[in-house]
Amino acid sequence: MQTETLAVRSVDLPLVSGEVMVADGIEGEDPQGFPRSGTSLLLRGELRRRGFHVRSGPLRATSTGTSGDPVLHLARCTPPGAGEQVLGAVTAPGDEKAAAAVRDVFGQLEAAFRPRTVLLASPRSFCAGVDRAIEIVERVLADRGSPVYVRKQIVHNIHVVRSLERRGAVFVDDLDEVPAGATLVFSAHGVSPEVREHAVARRLDVIDATCPLVTKVHAEARRFAQHGDTVVFIGHAGHEETEGTLGEAPDNMVLVESVADVAALRVADPDRVSYLTQTTLAVDETAGIVAALTERFPALRAPRSEDICYATTNRQEALRAVAADSDLVLVVGSVNSSNSQRLVELSTRQGTSAQLIDDASEIDPAHLREAAVVGLTAGASAPPELVEEVVDVLAGLGAVTVKEREVIQENVHFALPRAVRAR
Repeated sequence: MQTETLAVRSVDLPLVSGEVMVADGIEGEDPQGFPRSGTSLLLRGELRRRGFHVRSGPLRATSTGTSGDPVLHLARCTPPGAGEQVLGAVTAPGDEKAAAAVRDVFGQLEAAFRPRTVLLASPRSFCAGVDRAIEIVERVLADRGSPVYVRKQIVHNIHVVRSLERRGAVFVDDLDEVPAGATLVFSAHGVSPEVREHAVARRLDVIDATCPLVTKVHAEARRFAQHGDTVVFIGHAGHEETEGTLGEAPDNMVLVESVADVAALRVADPDRVSYLTQTTLAVDETAGIVAALTERFPALRAPRSEDICYATTNRQEALRAVAADSDLVLVVGSVNSSNSQRLVELSTRQGTSAQLIDDASEIDPAHLREAAVVGLTAGASAPPELVEEVVDVLAGLGAVTVKEREVIQENVHFALPRAVRAR
């Protein structure tokens, strides 16, 4: 990698110490024809993780500046099998800490240059419940205009949330933040009866985007509770789906998260115990908890059909098909996405290190140094275009051969609520 530094007379925005402008294009006397590089995403992400305030965009600069002007750091390289890459970053005058960080990240990126194979897990990305929830918000916005209020995140993905916010959706944690009589959408994760009653009291015009598979679990909770059972719910404390399901029968339900919780469990009648599960759990770990429950309570009643949703199961099976043959697994998904977190944990249990990333900018270049084969998947709430972006960025570090491994074809579709269809 050839690097150089230039004092520049002017940039679009003034810089102060601790700020870096990463260029995705430059106009001016020198250099000419600065091409956009997908690896600039990796540069921006790594600098942010190091604590710098990073801006990006095309710069207008000249190379006739003085020592007191901002400094343009350029790196030119041709990774194996890829076209020329040109990276540029501007630091404030005299900010040696930022300048050193830019040079160090340039070196990290160079160390990651190599041809790669990307093993794409399939299915991946959006499931039917996520598609349905997003479409509900989009249709309501198109029909009623903004603002449209949404309780919590419609699905657990920051890119989806930001996209809908730009269109006029307003995400709230508490119903008291919603004006009386306004339109409110319940998220895909479901809500408790208490929340529904609160919405009625506030005279909110509610449209329910709860995933039908979550609605099924709610119905099972009520049925088991009416039978007089203690209903053991296997899930994660604090997750919105867990809170909504426990609220269906709060006097009859208990939460367990592990085999250890099962050992400490006390129930009114050991012969009247049933269980349900959160829809986004890891299949293998949940099986161990169910086995522990069955051992303690031989009369344990199970749901009529599997609670862990088809999409969660399919994505885990697809990951199994690529993780064992990968040096590194990248899982596209947000940190609050349960099913995405389970994919990371599954890969780790199979012996392959994994990184959860919201998008390509969060890939750690250091993880790519020894990764000749990268497994790539996405949680059920992550947009598919983010997966394509990752492939494009990896292709900027060297020639990429993409191989897709499909374990099953998904053709599930959930109907929209009547109120949305009617409009």
